[in-house]
Amino acid sequence: MANEHDLSYSLLFSNKVIFRQLLETFVKQPWVSEIDFENIEKLNKTFISKKHRKHESDLIYKVKLKDQTAYIVILMEFQSTVQPFMAVRVLHYMMSFYLDLINQKGKPKKLPPVFPIVLYNGKEKWTAPVEIKDLIENHDLLGEFGVQFKYFKIAENEFSAESLLKIQKVISTIFFTEIHYDIDILLEEVMSLFDKEDHSAISLLFNWFRHLYENKRVTEADFEKLNQVYHDKGELSMLVEAIKQEKLNLLKQGKLEGKLEGKLEGKLEGKAERDREIARTMLLKGLDIKLIIEITQLSKEEIEQLRNQTN
Repeated sequence: MANEHDLSYSLLFSNKVIFRQLLETFVKQPWVSEIDFENIEKLNKTFISKKHRKHESDLIYKVKLKDQTAYIVILMEFQSTVQPFMAVRVLHYMMSFYLDLINQKGKPKKLPPVFPIVLYNGKEKWTAPVEIKDLIENHDLLGEFGVQFKYFKIAENEFSAESLLKIQKVISTIFFTEIHYDIDILLEEVMSLFDKEDHSAISLLFNWFRHLYENKRVTEADFEKLNQVYHDKGELSMLVEAIKQEKLNLLKQGKLEGKLEGKLEGKLEGKAERDREIARTMLLKGLDIKLIIEITQLSKEEIEQLRNQTN
């Protein structure tokens, strides 16, 4: 079986938001825009042989593409070394999937399109051929009867840190963490996600960070910083939403503006006090002032004053 880290990594792509980001960001094919992402379905099946389950994981999504059923297969390759005959294994997977469809009740008259993706998160450069003909000696010898097959490769280490940081999505943050890990940059990146990303996807991302820490791929100090951001920014996001909802409710009820302002001011003052308490805690932990400012939104002068009081 795949180890716990690999399973947590697979869980990330079981989230429909992250799956959509993977396709829209890294699969540059015109038909991707035609997928009905609101009605995709993840199948609870695997066609990876027992021999390879230790180093591979898979996901199968059923999608609607131009009113036709199609499938997206993601094979996640966790081995540190590149497997040269990967095209053969992917083709075997595809044929196993098709045979399963044929053997079901109400077998199809024709087989549906299947798009195979190999997602590689290793450090070595991916050198394995993506076309099976490149693995067959004198492939042209048989002319049109030579085997034709190609999979779509996404090798995380082929994307620069700069290109990933420009994307500013959960999927790009995952790739950056795997290949270009830098805790200071990562903290800034994850803080920006709270303002624009789906919270269920963010929650899975931080659950994955926890697995990285438990598997000793992230230090305890770094994980504490990430966890602090998750806690504080998450609380701030919920508070902002609560204030917005409170304002909307009061406006719907036709309450006086003064009463609205009074309630909001009370909540904001409570938030300010919590921010100061968070800042004190972060100062005691020795966290960087820039990070504290980003999380709490307090001024540098306020934080310097709190530091003097704490000392």
